[in-house]
Amino acid sequence: MAALLRHVSPGRLLLGVCLGVVLFVLLLQAVFVLRVLWYSHFNPGPTPVMRAAMSELWRQQPEAELRYQWVDYDAISPALKQAVIASEDSRFLQHRGADWDAIRAAWEHNRDLAARRAAAEQAGRELPRGTLRGASTITQQTAKNLFLSNDRSYWRKAQELVLAWMMETFMSKRRILELYLNIAEWGNGVFGAEAAARHHFGRGAGQLSARQAAQLAARLPNPRFYDTRGVTSYLNSRTNTIAARLRHAEIP
Repeated sequence: MAALLRHVSPGRLLLGVCLGVVLFVLLLQAVFVLRVLWYSHFNPGPTPVMRAAMSELWRQQPEAELRYQWVDYDAISPALKQAVIASEDSRFLQHRGADWDAIRAAWEHNRDLAARRAAAEQAGRELPRGTLRGASTITQQTAKNLFLSNDRSYWRKAQELVLAWMMETFMSKRRILELYLNIAEWGNGVFGAEAAARHHFGRGAGQLSARQAAQLAARLPNPRFYDTRGVTSYLNSRTNTIAARLRHAEIP
């Protein structure tokens, strides 16, 4: 093998490696397409994000159990569907997987916030308040939760965008939202609308009031924090904001 490699030019070797990488990526995308097609008709079991979250939780609480129960789209309160769209992705019915306007706005906001913080730190002033914005659509979040992980990397983000496009191509908006509501994290070991409704309010996902639905949507960006800290003043404020937007949110 070593003797054979000595007779291969560096250029041809590099070309072979590049072709191998391309073939691997194409094969991986083909596998993802098949999985997207499968989940367009069949419901998932525990997802990679669920398994990772439970592994972390079991290190702290070995007796903890995964709370996850699938419920069909029609068994989920319309108010929760509206609240999630109002909170997470107001253009859900218009985009094709990614909201490029939101991505650009988030990038500009985060860039400006980082620059102001760097200037304040250099001048010895108090750092300006503000939080980094995300711009992931409901479709992107579903792709991440269903197929990938919470790890942050450019590769994962790129794959998430490709998967979001696949899902928008082969699934209906209704199915994407149904998947999202059933696999989203809502607390320590709590996944899906049914488990979340029972954990936080002692009732099923179909019996949620508009206020309860808005509060569940407000918990989504940081569910473990609110599960530990309870209802904070910010959570109440965010709940009020989402509740006021409910009637403007269109659902599939």
